[in-house]
Amino acid sequence: MGCRERAAKSDLLRIVAVEGACAPDPRGTLPGRGAYVHPASVCLDQAVRRRAFSRAFKVGEALDTADLRTYVEQAAT
Repeated sequence: MGCRERAAKSDLLRIVAVEGACAPDPRGTLPGRGAYVHPASVCLDQAVRRRAFSRAFKVGEALDTADLRTYVEQAAT
């Protein structure tokens, strides 16, 4: 979604919309529509800037990505 590059599903992080926020779903078990992004800050920033999450989850308002950003930054270290 962010960089628009193709990758294996196992290399991507699944994200779901939960109560107006984007939540990481590393196991892929949360219910609902999922969107996939590389688990990197650069890719996440591009997706947020393009409002890709709102389009992917078909919601009108912008979704909160604070928890998602924290997860990606912790996974990088």
